[in-house]
Amino acid sequence: MNTSHLEHAIIAVAFQCLLWPLVGRWVGGSLIVAVFLGREIAQHEYAGGGPNAVGYFYGLVHHWSPDSILDVLSPAAACILLALVVPGSPLWRARQTRRTNAADRSQP
Repeated sequence: MNTSHLEHAIIAVAFQCLLWPLVGRWVGGSLIVAVFLGREIAQHEYAGGGPNAVGYFYGLVHHWSPDSILDVLSPAAACILLALVVPGSPLWRARQTRRTNAADRSQP
């Protein structure tokens, strides 16, 4: 993992937070991950000679390396993690329920 993966994750989370009030946490994360995916596909098309010189799905199936895969997966993982652990998410509610149930049991 290099610094570009961390940078992409930080940028994705920042944009997810900016889009959150407008479209929600899941859609905001999906939109920014789609931007990173499109960027990687465009880079692969240019590596094959440019968008006019290659077929329609060329960038989607050629020139993928572990580095380019992580350039898309690291922002996706960061956005999913943020959407799962913020207040109001199902994991947050389950944690709060367990906490209140434990507090109720500890009271005499």
